[in-house]
Amino acid sequence: MNRSFENKVAFVTGAAGGIGFAVARAFAEAGAAVVITDVNEGAAKAAADTLTKAGHRALGLRCDVSDEAQVAAAIGETVSVFGRLDAAYNNAGMHAPSVETADALAEDFDRVIAVNLRGVWACMKHELRQMRKQGSGAIVNCSSQSGLAGIAGLGAYTASKHGVIGLTKAAALEYARRGIRINAICPGTVDTPMVAKAMADHPAEMQAVIDDIPLGRMGTPEEIASAVLWLCGPGAGFMIGQIVAPDGGYTAR
Repeated sequence: MNRSFENKVAFVTGAAGGIGFAVARAFAEAGAAVVITDVNEGAAKAAADTLTKAGHRALGLRCDVSDEAQVAAAIGETVSVFGRLDAAYNNAGMHAPSVETADALAEDFDRVIAVNLRGVWACMKHELRQMRKQGSGAIVNCSSQSGLAGIAGLGAYTASKHGVIGLTKAAALEYARRGIRINAICPGTVDTPMVAKAMADHPAEMQAVIDDIPLGRMGTPEEIASAVLWLCGPGAGFMIGQIVAPDGGYTAR
């Protein structure tokens, strides 16, 4: 994928750290101009500065994906600054407290759905409006191994990630003959700040998840980034509405 995104523009949500930043950096190293968005504006700008200082073109913006107006503004700024949009990775997401369904709070459920599911919908909507004008583009949505298998105590998160797969397949069929490819990835447990927080909050449950990975370890953000770039690149030109699971074998059973 060396320089395979030269003169392209990539947009990544939830990209101030973890998988999102790994994807943004990979796009930049492959030649793309990259827009890094995150709900934490300072962190987004700092991440973009890191890439800029390394000689890449990058822009950091605040964007809470649960607010469609902010999503529309971020896509608008992307096109205003860089002129187009060629690739998007809709990564932003959150966890809810691990709890039995009977004890779950409605506000926790609603917030997870707002970010993980409606946020992906809002991002796709406005990315597609620009890509539709161009007649080209590639989108990768971030689901999860929880989009393919249930995990006790994570009902809201599991529901949101299953929903991402449905949105991906529906939109992929809409745009398959219009020069736009849409796919999803379902990462397994990856060594990121969000997983570190989950480990701190629920050590027993999270350790059980890690122990159950057939490969015997967590994934790295860079391993997920390589899958995203492949799906956005020309080598995946026949991939439409597919669900790729870099999960160490977790969902192979």
